Amino acid sequence: MRVHVEKRQELVHPDGTRVEKGQLASTSWHIAIAELGMGAERAAALTTQLINWLHPEAVFFVGVAGSLKDDVGIGDVVVGTQVYEIHGGKQTPEGFLVRPKALPGSHALEQAARSAVRDMPDVRAHFMPIATGDVVLADSESEIARHLRRNYNDAGAIEMEGSGAAHAAHLNGRLDALVIRGVSDRADAGKRDADASGAQELAAKQAAAVTVAVLRKHQPRKGSSVSSDSEEGPHRRGDSGATYGGDHIDFRGGTFYGPVTGKSDGRR
Repeated sequence: MRVHVEKRQELVHPDGTRVEKGQLASTSWHIAIAELGMGAERAAALTTQLINWLHPEAVFFVGVAGSLKDDVGIGDVVVGTQVYEIHGGKQTPEGFLVRPKALPGSHALEQAARSAVRDMPDVRAHFMPIATGDVVLADSESEIARHLRRNYNDAGAIEMEGSGAAHAAHLNGRLDALVIRGVSDRADAGKRDADASGAQELAAKQAAAVTVAVLRKHQPRKGSSVSSDSEEGPHRRGDSGATYGGDHIDFRGGTFYGPVTGKSDGRR
Protein backbone atom coordinates (compact mmCIF):
# COMPACT_ATOMS: atom_id res chain seq x y z
CA MET A 1 0.00 0.00 0.00
CA ARG A 2 2.84 2.39 0.76
CA VAL A 3 3.70 2.93 -2.90
CA HIS A 4 0.23 4.38 -3.50
CA VAL A 5 0.40 6.89 -0.64
CA GLU A 6 2.12 10.24 -1.16
CA LYS A 7 3.57 12.72 1.35
CA ARG A 8 3.82 10.11 4.07
CA GLN A 9 4.60 11.13 7.62
CA GLU A 10 4.92 8.89 10.66
CA LEU A 11 2.63 9.39 13.65
CA VAL A 12 3.22 7.65 16.98
CA HIS A 13 0.46 6.75 19.44
CA PRO A 14 1.31 7.39 23.12
CA ASP A 15 1.47 3.61 23.59
CA GLY A 16 3.97 3.25 20.76
CA THR A 17 1.83 2.09 17.82
CA ARG A 18 3.01 3.72 14.62
CA VAL A 19 1.13 4.70 11.48
CA GLU A 20 2.18 6.31 8.25
CA LYS A 21 -0.28 8.95 7.14
CA GLY A 22 -0.44 10.46 3.68
CA GLN A 23 -2.64 11.11 0.68
CA LEU A 24 -3.82 8.65 -1.94
CA ALA A 25 -2.31 9.79 -5.22
CA SER A 26 -4.63 11.91 -7.40
CA THR A 27 -7.46 11.86 -4.84
CA SER A 28 -8.57 13.82 -1.80
CA TRP A 29 -8.44 10.73 0.42
CA HIS A 30 -6.13 10.76 3.41
CA ILE A 31 -4.78 7.34 4.36
CA ALA A 32 -3.17 5.94 7.47
CA ILE A 33 -1.32 2.62 7.24
CA ALA A 34 -0.21 0.39 10.11
CA GLU A 35 1.52 -3.00 10.19
CA LEU A 36 0.50 -4.55 13.49
CA GLY A 37 1.48 -8.22 13.51
CA MET A 38 -0.29 -11.57 13.52
CA GLY A 39 -3.46 -12.85 15.16
CA ALA A 40 -7.12 -11.83 15.40
CA GLU A 41 -6.98 -10.79 19.07
CA ARG A 42 -4.03 -8.51 18.43
CA ALA A 43 -5.76 -7.12 15.35
CA ALA A 44 -8.91 -6.35 17.33
CA ALA A 45 -7.08 -4.66 20.21
CA LEU A 46 -4.82 -2.50 18.06
CA THR A 47 -7.53 -1.65 15.53
CA THR A 48 -9.67 -0.42 18.43
CA GLN A 49 -6.74 1.66 19.68
CA LEU A 50 -6.26 3.24 16.26
CA ILE A 51 -9.96 3.90 15.72
CA ASN A 52 -10.20 5.68 19.08
CA TRP A 53 -7.07 7.66 18.26
CA LEU A 54 -7.68 8.73 14.67
CA HIS A 55 -11.44 8.40 14.03
CA PRO A 56 -11.46 6.91 10.50
CA GLU A 57 -14.43 6.75 8.20
CA ALA A 58 -13.64 3.20 7.07
CA VAL A 59 -11.26 0.33 7.79
CA PHE A 60 -9.60 -1.89 5.20
CA PHE A 61 -7.65 -4.98 6.13
CA VAL A 62 -5.31 -5.77 3.26
CA GLY A 63 -2.82 -8.61 2.97
CA VAL A 64 -2.32 -12.19 1.85
CA ALA A 65 -4.21 -15.44 2.43
CA GLY A 66 -4.32 -19.11 1.49
CA SER A 67 -6.86 -20.35 -1.05
CA LEU A 68 -9.57 -22.80 0.00
CA LYS A 69 -11.03 -23.31 -3.49
CA ASP A 70 -9.64 -24.96 -6.61
CA ASP A 71 -10.74 -22.03 -8.77
CA VAL A 72 -9.15 -19.39 -6.49
CA GLY A 73 -5.58 -19.31 -7.72
CA ILE A 74 -2.32 -17.74 -6.59
CA GLY A 75 -2.37 -14.04 -7.45
CA ASP A 76 -6.17 -13.85 -7.33
CA VAL A 77 -7.87 -11.46 -4.91
CA VAL A 78 -10.65 -12.44 -2.50
CA VAL A 79 -12.94 -9.64 -1.31
CA GLY A 80 -14.64 -10.74 1.90
CA THR A 81 -18.41 -10.63 1.62
CA GLN A 82 -18.29 -11.81 5.23
CA VAL A 83 -15.63 -12.96 7.66
CA TYR A 84 -15.91 -16.19 9.68
CA GLU A 85 -14.37 -16.96 13.04
CA ILE A 86 -13.66 -20.65 12.62
CA HIS A 87 -12.77 -21.77 16.15
CA GLY A 88 -16.03 -21.10 17.99
CA GLY A 89 -18.00 -24.10 19.21
CA LYS A 90 -18.65 -26.64 21.93
CA GLN A 91 -16.88 -29.94 22.48
CA THR A 92 -19.37 -32.68 23.43
CA PRO A 93 -19.25 -36.48 23.74
CA GLU A 94 -20.88 -36.54 20.30
CA GLY A 95 -18.15 -34.42 18.83
CA PHE A 96 -17.38 -30.74 18.21
CA LEU A 97 -20.50 -28.66 17.65
CA VAL A 98 -19.74 -25.53 15.63
CA ARG A 99 -21.15 -22.20 16.74
CA PRO A 100 -20.48 -20.03 13.69
CA LYS A 101 -19.75 -16.34 14.05
CA ALA A 102 -19.63 -14.08 11.03
CA LEU A 103 -19.54 -10.38 10.23
CA PRO A 104 -20.55 -9.05 6.81
CA GLY A 105 -18.33 -6.74 4.85
CA SER A 106 -19.56 -3.20 4.27
CA HIS A 107 -22.23 -3.17 1.57
CA ALA A 108 -21.04 0.21 0.25
CA LEU A 109 -17.40 -0.86 0.05
CA GLU A 110 -18.29 -4.23 -1.47
CA GLN A 111 -20.36 -2.51 -4.15
CA ALA A 112 -17.48 -0.14 -4.89
CA ALA A 113 -15.17 -3.16 -5.17
CA ARG A 114 -17.49 -4.96 -7.58
CA SER A 115 -17.59 -1.87 -9.77
CA ALA A 116 -13.85 -1.26 -9.54
CA VAL A 117 -12.66 -4.72 -10.55
CA ARG A 118 -14.69 -4.64 -13.77
CA ASP A 119 -12.08 -2.22 -15.08
CA MET A 120 -9.09 -4.23 -13.88
CA PRO A 121 -8.30 -6.85 -16.56
CA ASP A 122 -5.06 -7.85 -14.79
CA VAL A 123 -6.87 -8.82 -11.58
CA ARG A 124 -9.01 -11.93 -11.06
CA ALA A 125 -11.28 -11.13 -8.11
CA HIS A 126 -13.67 -13.34 -6.14
CA PHE A 127 -16.41 -12.08 -3.83
CA MET A 128 -16.65 -14.77 -1.16
CA PRO A 129 -16.51 -15.27 2.61
CA ILE A 130 -13.07 -15.34 4.21
CA ALA A 131 -12.20 -17.61 7.14
CA THR A 132 -10.11 -16.30 10.04
CA GLY A 133 -8.28 -18.80 12.22
CA ASP A 134 -5.36 -18.76 14.64
CA VAL A 135 -3.45 -21.18 12.42
CA VAL A 136 -1.20 -21.21 9.37
CA LEU A 137 -2.77 -23.88 7.17
CA ALA A 138 -0.21 -25.84 5.15
CA ASP A 139 -1.92 -29.26 4.99
CA SER A 140 -5.09 -29.68 2.95
CA GLU A 141 -5.77 -33.07 4.58
CA SER A 142 -5.42 -31.90 8.19
CA GLU A 143 -8.25 -31.92 10.71
CA ILE A 144 -8.58 -28.13 10.50
CA ALA A 145 -8.88 -28.36 6.71
CA ARG A 146 -11.63 -30.97 7.07
CA HIS A 147 -13.31 -28.74 9.66
CA LEU A 148 -13.37 -25.90 7.15
CA ARG A 149 -14.81 -28.08 4.38
CA ARG A 150 -17.54 -29.41 6.70
CA ASN A 151 -18.60 -26.16 8.28
CA TYR A 152 -17.36 -23.22 6.19
CA ASN A 153 -17.39 -24.69 2.72
CA ASP A 154 -18.27 -21.41 0.99
CA ALA A 155 -15.12 -19.66 2.27
CA GLY A 156 -12.69 -18.78 -0.49
CA ALA A 157 -9.59 -18.08 1.60
CA ILE A 158 -8.14 -18.44 5.08
CA GLU A 159 -6.10 -15.86 7.02
CA MET A 160 -5.37 -14.92 10.63
CA GLU A 161 -6.54 -11.37 11.43
CA GLY A 162 -9.58 -10.26 9.44
CA SER A 163 -12.28 -11.11 11.99
CA GLY A 164 -10.47 -9.12 14.68
CA ALA A 165 -10.27 -6.00 12.56
CA ALA A 166 -13.88 -6.42 11.41
CA HIS A 167 -15.14 -6.79 14.99
CA ALA A 168 -13.23 -3.71 16.09
CA ALA A 169 -14.76 -1.67 13.27
CA HIS A 170 -18.25 -2.97 14.09
CA LEU A 171 -18.02 -2.31 17.83
CA ASN A 172 -16.39 1.11 17.53
CA GLY A 173 -18.95 3.21 15.71
CA ARG A 174 -20.03 0.50 13.26
CA LEU A 175 -17.52 1.72 10.72
CA ASP A 176 -17.54 0.49 7.16
CA ALA A 177 -14.97 -2.30 6.94
CA LEU A 178 -13.75 -4.65 4.23
CA VAL A 179 -11.19 -7.46 4.19
CA ILE A 180 -9.27 -7.73 0.90
CA ARG A 181 -6.77 -10.56 0.54
CA GLY A 182 -4.42 -11.57 -2.22
CA VAL A 183 -3.93 -15.33 -2.55
CA SER A 184 -0.31 -16.34 -1.98
CA ASP A 185 -0.68 -20.12 -1.61
CA ARG A 186 -3.22 -22.94 -1.68
CA ALA A 187 -3.12 -23.68 2.06
CA ASP A 188 -1.46 -27.02 1.38
CA ALA A 189 1.95 -28.67 1.46
CA GLY A 190 3.09 -26.44 -1.40
CA LYS A 191 2.94 -23.29 0.75
CA ARG A 192 6.70 -23.14 1.38
CA ASP A 193 7.49 -23.39 -2.34
CA ALA A 194 4.83 -20.78 -3.18
CA ASP A 195 6.27 -18.37 -0.62
CA ALA A 196 9.79 -18.91 -1.96
CA SER A 197 8.63 -18.16 -5.51
CA GLY A 198 7.55 -14.62 -4.65
CA ALA A 199 3.84 -15.39 -4.44
CA GLN A 200 3.37 -13.31 -1.28
CA GLU A 201 4.72 -10.19 -2.97
CA LEU A 202 2.46 -10.74 -5.99
CA ALA A 203 -0.58 -11.36 -3.80
CA ALA A 204 0.06 -8.26 -1.68
CA LYS A 205 0.50 -6.12 -4.80
CA GLN A 206 -2.79 -7.34 -6.28
CA ALA A 207 -4.70 -6.84 -3.02
CA ALA A 208 -3.33 -3.31 -2.71
CA ALA A 209 -4.30 -2.52 -6.31
CA VAL A 210 -7.89 -3.57 -5.64
CA THR A 211 -8.00 -1.54 -2.42
CA VAL A 212 -6.81 1.59 -4.22
CA ALA A 213 -9.39 1.03 -6.96
CA VAL A 214 -12.13 0.75 -4.31
CA LEU A 215 -11.05 4.03 -2.75
CA ARG A 216 -11.18 5.74 -6.13
CA LYS A 217 -14.76 4.51 -6.56
CA HIS A 218 -16.05 5.04 -3.01
CA GLN A 219 -17.24 8.49 -1.98
CA PRO A 220 -17.11 9.72 1.62
CA ARG A 221 -20.34 9.72 3.56
CA LYS A 222 -21.94 13.07 4.26
CA GLY A 223 -21.99 14.01 7.91
CA SER A 224 -18.94 11.94 8.85
CA SER A 225 -16.89 13.11 11.81
CA VAL A 226 -14.19 15.45 10.53
CA SER A 227 -11.97 18.06 12.02
CA SER A 228 -12.73 21.54 10.83
CA ASP A 229 -11.80 25.12 11.46
CA SER A 230 -15.10 25.63 13.28
CA GLU A 231 -14.36 22.93 15.84
CA GLU A 232 -10.85 23.66 17.07
CA GLY A 233 -9.39 26.40 14.91
CA PRO A 234 -7.43 25.84 11.71
CA HIS A 235 -5.47 22.90 13.13
CA ARG A 236 -6.17 20.14 15.63
CA ARG A 237 -3.60 18.23 17.65
CA GLY A 238 -4.07 14.47 18.17
CA ASP A 239 -3.16 12.42 21.24
CA SER A 240 0.23 11.64 19.73
CA GLY A 241 1.10 15.32 19.37
CA ALA A 242 0.48 15.18 15.62
CA THR A 243 -1.14 18.20 14.01
CA TYR A 244 -3.95 17.68 11.53
CA GLY A 245 -4.90 20.25 8.90
CA GLY A 246 -8.39 21.67 9.17
CA ASP A 247 -9.24 20.71 5.58
CA HIS A 248 -9.17 16.97 6.24
CA ILE A 249 -10.32 14.34 8.68
CA ASP A 250 -8.68 13.91 12.09
CA PHE A 251 -7.69 10.62 10.58
CA ARG A 252 -7.24 7.82 13.03
CA GLY A 253 -5.40 4.84 11.86
CA GLY A 254 -4.90 1.75 9.83
CA THR A 255 -5.00 -1.95 10.30
CA PHE A 256 -2.58 -4.56 9.05
CA TYR A 257 -1.16 -3.78 5.66
CA GLY A 258 -4.06 -1.65 4.57
CA PRO A 259 -5.44 1.84 4.96
CA VAL A 260 -8.15 3.40 6.97
CA THR A 261 -9.74 5.97 4.71
CA GLY A 262 -10.47 9.53 5.73
CA LYS A 263 -12.95 12.16 4.78
CA SER A 264 -12.49 13.92 1.46
CA ASP A 265 -11.71 17.60 1.44
CA GLY A 266 -14.99 18.36 -0.31
CA ARG A 267 -13.39 19.20 -3.65
CA ARG A 268 -14.70 16.91 -6.42
